[in-house]
Amino acid sequence: MESKLEFLKEYTLSENQSIKIVPYNQVRNIGSEVIPKSWFNIFVNNETDKRIELLLEVWRTCSPFSLSNTISYLAENLYEVDLIYFDDRYSILYSVKSQNGEIQYYEGRNPLESFNNFELQNNWDKIPQSIQNFYENLHNGFYFYASKAMGLVPLENVTFFGDDEWGIIESLNEPVQINLQTTFGFFKNGMGGYVAIDYENAENDNATLWFSNDQPEYNVNFWNIIDEWIVIGFQDE
Repeated sequence: MESKLEFLKEYTLSENQSIKIVPYNQVRNIGSEVIPKSWFNIFVNNETDKRIELLLEVWRTCSPFSLSNTISYLAENLYEVDLIYFDDRYSILYSVKSQNGEIQYYEGRNPLESFNNFELQNNWDKIPQSIQNFYENLHNGFYFYASKAMGLVPLENVTFFGDDEWGIIESLNEPVQINLQTTFGFFKNGMGGYVAIDYENAENDNATLWFSNDQPEYNVNFWNIIDEWIVIGFQDE
């Protein structure tokens, strides 16, 4: 546990570097309005296998079809899950085995957290229901802990395309096919790649694979790309 905590402290982007793993016998001391009821049911258990079983059931309930490969990989390679507390908030820490057996840490933030994104909050009802469901019932972002990328970012970090100046636009082979003023990037791969939703053209979870240094790909399925990229992240060292 000490080595895990040292790793977490190294990559915790907070002025308050104090981070703790909450013991199962202290979970009931957390206010019922602070974390989801499902989290209580998971972390009052001291058995790792039972925690994983219960957590995967939440994944299956919130994403029954959209993240099937992600869920399958977690079912086979999720080594441990912990409730962690830092920066005045709770998250779930996932310890996931990569292809070569190394442990990688992923953070799933608390869906009960405040929104902290004015532009997105004002348009949240226009975002596809499947995305709302993930963020409101499973996690407010799920990503590789060390890079804070290769995953769905927290709502406060969702990119509003209308706020950014995209130099790549001048190099595109054809006019931009999305409205930057109605587009939000929910997934970042850490290398200038985004999976973005233009809520004016988001029927059937239609999305855009957007790059800061390459040609975009339009009319891709949001969850298919998310599912593929998360698993790629899991498999790498």
